[in-house]
Amino acid sequence: MKKVISTNQAPAAIGPYSQAIEVNGMVYTSGIIPVVPETGEIPEGSAAQAKQALTNLSHLLEAAGTGMEKVIKTTVFIKEMDDFGAINEVYATFFEGAFPARSCVEVARLPKDVMLEIEAIAEK
Repeated sequence: MKKVISTNQAPAAIGPYSQAIEVNGMVYTSGIIPVVPETGEIPEGSAAQAKQALTNLSHLLEAAGTGMEKVIKTTVFIKEMDDFGAINEVYATFFEGAFPARSCVEVARLPKDVMLEIEAIAEK
């Protein structure tokens, strides 16, 4: 049975999708963008946006009853591959021990013209 996960501590869905779905002890998030939930603002720069997106992801996982330490796989979509290093530095601070598996791809455009979007799969 699938369960819809949502929180006001992460950006609301801007389309016909759920923030996350839990099924069979696994949590699958939608893409999380670096919008400050309380204000709707988007931080300046790739490092600040990475920090906000990962903070939003962390809050969403907490709402699902799990956390960053339980993330198995992430997919990171970035607007500029030149930002890879700066994003990696921030990304590394959100995980302890073994890092999750990850894909990172450059894309032409992201919602609200943000610099990155991240999705995750975590165990409960």
